[in-house]
Amino acid sequence: MKNFSEVTSFHLSDYYGMEDLKPVYFCMFLIIYITIVVENVVLIRVVYCEKTLHEPMYLLLCNLALNGLYGSTALLPALLGNILSHSYEISLPLCQAQIYAIHTYAITEFTILAVMSYDRYVAICYPLPYHAIMSQRLVKLITFMWLYPMLAFLIVLIFTLNLRFCERTIEKTYCMNYLLVKLACTDTSIVNIIGLLSVGLYTLPQLVMIFYSYAHILRICVLSFSKSNLKALRTCTPHLLAIINYSFGCFFEIALSRFNVSYLLYEVKLFLSLYFLIFPPILNPVIYGMSIQIIRVHLAQKNMWNGKFMSCHVEFLEH
Repeated sequence: MKNFSEVTSFHLSDYYGMEDLKPVYFCMFLIIYITIVVENVVLIRVVYCEKTLHEPMYLLLCNLALNGLYGSTALLPALLGNILSHSYEISLPLCQAQIYAIHTYAITEFTILAVMSYDRYVAICYPLPYHAIMSQRLVKLITFMWLYPMLAFLIVLIFTLNLRFCERTIEKTYCMNYLLVKLACTDTSIVNIIGLLSVGLYTLPQLVMIFYSYAHILRICVLSFSKSNLKALRTCTPHLLAIINYSFGCFFEIALSRFNVSYLLYEVKLFLSLYFLIFPPILNPVIYGMSIQIIRVHLAQKNMWNGKFMSCHVEFLEH
């Protein structure tokens, strides 16, 4: 029987690259986090307050914004705290909690995008009964796209929780399940097999839904070039941009975890490793806010009203 000292905390070694510019990195990530929170909260508030936006497409968009807040909060407050720290350590329970939050964010993001593709499929292929179909299924879809990732990843995490660790260095600024499993002293072959099988469980249903939806959308649009179909097709543009943006982030994360990228500059590796956790929450509100006219108009009206209110308030104080 092997003797080893069980590890209860880990070093996040990627923080050592920030030591020369700690204030710069801290301010940069703080501004990013504030931007994410403000953008997504404003988007949720606009949809909540504007009754004309109480439709399935915009309610799903609110869930996308809420998940963006969830994912960025799983990363950035801890990252900001670690930048100010000198040890760059994270306890095993906190590391496992961060793993659960980050992985469920990633799966939920992909699941929400898949459900949104189904919504566009119904809207374009079945425009007349669209509201009846989605109103009956919306609550079930929203419940599914949150519960499915939370429960599905819990199965994998249970196996990780039973591992014992004897190495302490995680070469990242946050905890990931794959990297934590690599530090285990015990045999991890079963965990690795389950992890590989889970990738299909987390991605195949969503990929099938996305490809199925857009295959039918393109078929309908090719067969019928009506103005209503073309107008409906334009509503897919922000959704496709959101999928492409998130797919790039996932690709960067997988490439960094599985391949030797030691030749890359530290700043490049940091950017690529944080992309899927930072840029979708930042860009999704911008993409939808700029692409969907009714949201853009409402935000413009809101800013105009706030401007008038402030000018009147200033005039009142002057008098």
